[in-house]
Amino acid sequence: MLKRRIEERVLNWKQKHSDVALVVAGARQVGKTHTLTHFIESTYHNAVSVDLVADPKLASALNQAGTAQEMMALLTAAGGVHLVPGESVIFVDEVQQAPNIVTQIKYLVQEYPYDFILSGSLLGVELENIASIPVGYVHTLYMYPLDFEEFCWANGIASSTSAIVKEAIEAEKPIPHYIHEKLVGLFKTYLVVGGMPAVVDSYVEKTDIQAVRTIQKDIVSQYRADISKYAPRDRHLVIRNIYDLIPSELAKESRRFRINSIDGVKRFSSIADEFLWLTAAGVAISIPQVTAPVSPLVMQQTRGKFKFFSSDVGLLSSVFSDRVTLDILSTGSTNLGGLYENFVAQELIAHGRNPFYFSKRNVGELDFLVEEPGGDLIALEVKSGAGYLTHRALDNALATKGYGIDRAVVVGPTGVKVEGRISYLPIYAVSWLPIS
Repeated sequence: MLKRRIEERVLNWKQKHSDVALVVAGARQVGKTHTLTHFIESTYHNAVSVDLVADPKLASALNQAGTAQEMMALLTAAGGVHLVPGESVIFVDEVQQAPNIVTQIKYLVQEYPYDFILSGSLLGVELENIASIPVGYVHTLYMYPLDFEEFCWANGIASSTSAIVKEAIEAEKPIPHYIHEKLVGLFKTYLVVGGMPAVVDSYVEKTDIQAVRTIQKDIVSQYRADISKYAPRDRHLVIRNIYDLIPSELAKESRRFRINSIDGVKRFSSIADEFLWLTAAGVAISIPQVTAPVSPLVMQQTRGKFKFFSSDVGLLSSVFSDRVTLDILSTGSTNLGGLYENFVAQELIAHGRNPFYFSKRNVGELDFLVEEPGGDLIALEVKSGAGYLTHRALDNALATKGYGIDRAVVVGPTGVKVEGRISYLPIYAVSWLPIS
């Protein structure tokens, strides 16, 4: 079974916060059901577990239930087990099929001595219009594809080795050569395989890239089908067009998504909701532009200018030809700038960061800006080629009076070193980057 970082956070909820319901959200196929089922089996005396996609009649009945008592009767009837107060859990999977459960969860938690876990896909979309989400009665966790460290665990990298890497990065000291070489190889593989659990399982079992690509293309097809099924009927074609444009937009030098790439669209205001739909569904990542690298970044945000990434770097690279895939795994001579940036965006989001980027003609572009809780700003420059020592925008930003950059980091095909105010780290090190 794949080891997932979220397992510790679910256990923390159980130990400290189980007086409120747990909601685990995330895109399809990121491993929510598998991880939660394993947690429930290893933690609870018994459980009522229902899947509302598999049981549409139950979903319909739950949506029509007027009280928590009616809802509890339906759940326990479907579960077929005798619940034990304080030792049992009620797990509702695919809860987006019955949003009424979220409305009633306050009363379920208050009235019944059991833990409640809700999980589903497209929750950011399907639960958007709920009239009353009970604040204070729901603890929400977000699940993403496997990050790079989780991918390393799946491929036999021990936790002790991971700890050595983390310590070296935090101390800004060289990573042992044999570990570095191993991680460089795994990073190239991760760019192709990505972090979707079914894909990772297949790769670990078979080491068959063609099998990997088949599964990835099936997932992309399912995402496109979800757009047709769940997006507003009069907008789903535009949303699907945006989703399909992500690879080509990232292939451009600026990486910024250009609105005029979308057929028949001239103004961002006319399609803002379509981009929000994709991010709310968990299948895309939006990185907004700021007018200046100054804390608080959220106050500097520019409407309508952003980079738009795939939620999984493997799904992104699945559109590449076999020749390009082979090049990624071997020489790396293909321009991988967009792929590298997608990897960094994915890692930052998976680790709970809220990244931005900055661009100004007389300064240049800072690929990512991350704000720490205390207000310190970290600027991240992503380099995919041998010219990682050249970073005009970062140099200009550090020299500009009034800019609030406290730490500058370049990630790319390099080891760990420090020169002046700039730290250089291997691209894979983003997964261990010490950000509060």
